[in-house]
Amino acid sequence: MALKRLEEFRLYYNQTIQPELLRMERERLRMVTFMAASLALMAGVIILELYIDVLVLTLMLSIPLGIYVIFLWRRMEEFRNRFKPRIVRLILDFIDDGLNFDPSNPLIYTPDGFIGKERFVASRLFDTPAHEYKGEDKIEGKVGEMFFQLSELRVGEISILRNRLDAVFSGVFLHAVFNEPTIGAIVVWPRSRQQFLTNAVRAFTFEGGLSKDDEILNTEFRSIFMTYATEDTPVAHILSPPMQEALVEFTKTHRKDLYISFLNRDIHLGLWEDKDLLEPYVLRSNLSFDKIREFFEDIHSLLHLVEVFDQTH
Repeated sequence: MALKRLEEFRLYYNQTIQPELLRMERERLRMVTFMAASLALMAGVIILELYIDVLVLTLMLSIPLGIYVIFLWRRMEEFRNRFKPRIVRLILDFIDDGLNFDPSNPLIYTPDGFIGKERFVASRLFDTPAHEYKGEDKIEGKVGEMFFQLSELRVGEISILRNRLDAVFSGVFLHAVFNEPTIGAIVVWPRSRQQFLTNAVRAFTFEGGLSKDDEILNTEFRSIFMTYATEDTPVAHILSPPMQEALVEFTKTHRKDLYISFLNRDIHLGLWEDKDLLEPYVLRSNLSFDKIREFFEDIHSLLHLVEVFDQTH
């Protein structure tokens, strides 16, 4: 990401996002203070009951306190549910002004929406029954001539050998559509996760996929990614040198595993992220530029890749 763009975001953060964070921080501190005071009172009631051993008095004191604690707990959950949508919308307002967006198609954000399981499986990036499939924070829009949708996803499958849920994918998943159809299919996997991709690679090769590493002239790209494609696919045309450079730069900057597939008109990008992005804390401060910046950089950079795809296709 260009340093100038990050500096612009820092200024936007100071002027627009931080005031909202400060307002929500005051709300968080009030809730935590009231919760701590209520729990201290409940502890006092329990000690009093042990001392005087009058059950009726204890119930008279503890019941309203217990109801108040439940009320505060629900307020905290509401705070968590409100925090992310408010901050994400502010970040998207900034992103909307920066990339090659169509003004008539502004970004649409749906906090509880996510990309469907059928689309995820159709990407060919993972071969999984996806026993667990959860998502949130769906963002839709148009970059240049390409429509896209992205969301956070958590996908897992039950391991037969170990009888536990293994992570298949965790992070941001993006689906975009080329303006014109392409020929064949390309799947690009992170070489660092090769040991976990045996089934996915086998499934794609069963459908006619072949290793195309020898057609990739960018040595850094070959060291980071494994490239497979069907026999009739013009790999160098679809996965053009500028596109390869952009993908290498992305992984070097973010240091996160990236999955890519090109299937006719459909592009899929999966950015592995272990933690939930922008999930708020309740017991400690959320005033952190780095926390906000990471979410911005991930989303902005993925959309920049879509812009590159649009311009080089």
